[in-house]
Amino acid sequence: MREAPTLGDKLAVPLLVVGALLSAAGFVWSFTVAPLVNGAEVVPEMVAGQMVSNQLLFSQKIFYFHVPVAMCAFIALVFTFVYSILFLARRDAKYDRRACVATEVSLVFAFCVMATGVPWTRFEWGVWWTWDPRLTTFLILCLMLIGYFVLRAAFEGNEKREVYSSVFALVMCVDAPICFMITRLVPSSLHPVVFRTDGGMTPEMLAGMLMALFGMLAIAYGMYRLRVRQQDMAARIEALKDQLEEID
Repeated sequence: MREAPTLGDKLAVPLLVVGALLSAAGFVWSFTVAPLVNGAEVVPEMVAGQMVSNQLLFSQKIFYFHVPVAMCAFIALVFTFVYSILFLARRDAKYDRRACVATEVSLVFAFCVMATGVPWTRFEWGVWWTWDPRLTTFLILCLMLIGYFVLRAAFEGNEKREVYSSVFALVMCVDAPICFMITRLVPSSLHPVVFRTDGGMTPEMLAGMLMALFGMLAIAYGMYRLRVRQQDMAARIEALKDQLEEID
């Protein structure tokens, strides 16, 4: 019997559409309405032997997308952490599937973090990469996310794969709070502290970031629900195949 779609399944596609519209609105807003930090001006500067006139503009505006995708990656890891614990406690395969999908979403947004962060580093610090504590810990997290799927691919579809993946996911998730707190724990870090108690954002800047943030969150959840739905349907098809083989 076909399982009726849940409310989350029904909202998945609308959330993707709304998320795309909000993200686009945040993009337009950040370049047309939101000012630069502290009234900074765009001036030509020499970067790596080249005169760049939009260095400050780019490094300021990419913030509106770099931060939201990073938050989506971290929030998805919370789902990975919770569902991994639930699987180890109850040994229900549906929790393993949800943990796997959450990790997939986290990996997608982690790549987006790197894709937006590396150009920011180039324009702000004049290099493509530096072994700053924040960058290093996040790179380790990205490698562990990839390692999670390498581990899953190393085993056939059985409980051993699910148990090993869940344990590895718990270890992997320990790096997430370290990535978030490292700029506070290591005062010498070059990476700025984004969330501070002293504010620093004007209402126009905050509006742009919130549009991008809620847009990215809507996209992340829509992706998660669609993928979970597909995985659950695939699991039911496999179960029906096994039943048919037993009957034969």
